[in-house]
Amino acid sequence: MQKIGFDNDKYLKTQSKHIEDRIEKFHGKLYLELGGKLFDDYHASRVLPGFQPDSKIKMLLHLADRSEIVIAINACDIEKNKVRSDIGIAYDQDVIRLINAFSNMGLYVSSVVMTQYSGQFAADVFKKKLTNLGINVYLHYPIVGYPNNIDFIVSDDGYGRNEYVKTTKPLVIVTAPGPGSGKLATCLSQLYHEHKRGILAGYAKFETFPIWNLPLKHPINLAYEAATADLNDLNMIDPFHLEAYGEMTVNYNRDVEAFPLLRAILEQILGKSPYNSPTDMGVNMAGYCIIDDEVVQEAAKKEIVRRYYKVSCDKAMGLVGESAVIKAESIMKQAGVSSDSRPVVKAALDKSKMANAHAVAIELQDGKIVTGKTTELLGSVSAALLNAMKIMAGIPDEVPLLAQSVIEPIIKLKREIFNAASSHLDSNEMLIALSSCAVMNPQAALALRKIINLKGTELHSSVMLCEEDEQVLKKLGVNYTCEPIYRTKIHINNSI
Repeated sequence: MQKIGFDNDKYLKTQSKHIEDRIEKFHGKLYLELGGKLFDDYHASRVLPGFQPDSKIKMLLHLADRSEIVIAINACDIEKNKVRSDIGIAYDQDVIRLINAFSNMGLYVSSVVMTQYSGQFAADVFKKKLTNLGINVYLHYPIVGYPNNIDFIVSDDGYGRNEYVKTTKPLVIVTAPGPGSGKLATCLSQLYHEHKRGILAGYAKFETFPIWNLPLKHPINLAYEAATADLNDLNMIDPFHLEAYGEMTVNYNRDVEAFPLLRAILEQILGKSPYNSPTDMGVNMAGYCIIDDEVVQEAAKKEIVRRYYKVSCDKAMGLVGESAVIKAESIMKQAGVSSDSRPVVKAALDKSKMANAHAVAIELQDGKIVTGKTTELLGSVSAALLNAMKIMAGIPDEVPLLAQSVIEPIIKLKREIFNAASSHLDSNEMLIALSSCAVMNPQAALALRKIINLKGTELHSSVMLCEEDEQVLKKLGVNYTCEPIYRTKIHINNSI
């Protein structure tokens, strides 16, 4: 059973109350820049055991009656068909997904803002699509000299040229499909327009990481650096906060670097900046909801090792350079961990060497390690998952769960119709086959019921996984890593 280190119920109450207080500070109108993942923050749930992946959304539901959502998307990203790497869909498609997801949960999406708009054809097509769906769309334009020419930015030819987004709620949450979408610029543009109209409004930022009231080198904050190793971002002591209050807090290097300009823009719009530091701007209360520091430290250290393997695989695929791997290695050293800290690594490599096949190892919740290897019937992930379900269900290894009458049509389809490079079942196909067998086979049904216990388990593969296996593991909540090695055809044994 996973130990809990974070009080999620306290977080929901504390966080929503803190945002309500910030709304009141600005006379009942707040633009809240909301970064990070809203529906599926699995990084936070891994490093803060007890944090639910959809906690941010649940927190916003506490404020649903007082809030509306504005989604920003960069018109250049639409033109380039920029894709979210984590879920594999384009930014414009993700905007539609976000609108539907927010609406289905009872949250009001009032509009979409296209930032950096300069007549891009794809942006025009997308604008028409959104308009046909009944969604309000506003255009924000590139500003010459941004962000340094403050007098021009804060003028009728700068922010004033942008279309004014009509909002009606006290809390306006500005979010986006990914970084670089223009969330901050949208908030500041709105502040300019609101104050031109005599409406008092303010700005705040909500990011979960780094956690400002934890030490700089706390494993939680190091894990955040590891997660952004490819961006070469850094956590640092907020010098503005230290100077203003004599208190050491942690912030993001980009926010610290941008703060002087941001403060100057706020002063130009409001007459006086309401904030003395980047830390002041934040509203994150996660640090106050950690109830067992030892548990979260251990969880964060495991995440740091997983991030090392992730960036190593990204390098093998040409997505990042050597510097990202070097940084990940440095963070591991700072946290006092190494790749050897992950027991499933040795188990997977030993199994692969012994079987002369691709292999996977899974560490179950009770610490028991289960392995599986690629055969003519099953891929290595499929074999390991099936073996794990058998062990959790107390089913002897020699008992077959997959009927030939179910498997053979799938393999025939892959070979003869799809001309697949390999005919063995990936994990998605294996689970579908097992589900079919469970209708007539009570033991297959028993094994399938144990699949929920795979959530939070650890897995390592001797080679990089195919996309189908990765998607299944994500849905099951399995924490997986891979050796940065491409799959190659090697000798296959028939036993699993």
